[in-house]
Amino acid sequence: LPIPIPGHIIVNCLKGTKKSPIMHSSLNRAQAVFGFFTTVALFVAGFAALSVLLYPTDEAKAAVSLKDVKVVKGRPHYYSNKKEEYAQMRFDLDADLSSLFNWNTKQLFVYVYASYSSSDKESTLLPQSESIIWDTIISAPESPYSFNALRERFFPAKSSSKRTTGAKKSTKKDKAAPGVLRLRNQRAKYQISDITGKMAERSNVTLSVGWNVQPWVGALWWSPGSGAVPRTGGDSGRSKPFQFPALKTKATAKTAEGEGQAKKVEV
Repeated sequence: LPIPIPGHIIVNCLKGTKKSPIMHSSLNRAQAVFGFFTTVALFVAGFAALSVLLYPTDEAKAAVSLKDVKVVKGRPHYYSNKKEEYAQMRFDLDADLSSLFNWNTKQLFVYVYASYSSSDKESTLLPQSESIIWDTIISAPESPYSFNALRERFFPAKSSSKRTTGAKKSTKKDKAAPGVLRLRNQRAKYQISDITGKMAERSNVTLSVGWNVQPWVGALWWSPGSGAVPRTGGDSGRSKPFQFPALKTKATAKTAEGEGQAKKVEV
């Protein structure tokens, strides 16, 4: 049976209640719309970042080999009186990194680095030093549904319309997959040195290829041999071990020239 409630209690309860706020002002509505928009944007960004897991990267591979290396002496800067030894290298690079590109890829940072002993002594427990000798940035191809592509498609400029019509056939044939590199006798961008100032006659030196996938949304992905996480699949190339040559001096240059002239005379 229902319990009867006295009338004075009901009156006191009604007096103590407050009216709930009504969302009628523009500021309240703007705050609600903005909060809903940020929530949806965060969920979409999360799904976009996780969608890269659907694209396998096991087919990415690279191969690098040394072509030439020499050790020279130079100054670290203009006002320095002390000279240091620098290693200058040339290499061949074959890489097919097209599988690293997907709809969420903004650009790809590719680099070649040299790994060498941190000490000029053979018996040392120090970890190996790593120095980048060459790098490049490969931008992702423009999407056909981007703003610039749609603008050129539906509203082409008068000056460029004539050029594009004649160049359409050639561009279709010349278009290569992004991330394909074929370099022969490539000169290193950076010459490397050591804190000791000596680089000559160091053994067990290798060249390796690394990359860093920079997406529009999400985490950066590194090459398998970099040691960083998260990592992509594939095979990052490594060259055969080699040794830095002895430092070239005037005496060695003269002896080399003399040997060359002697060989010519014998022939």
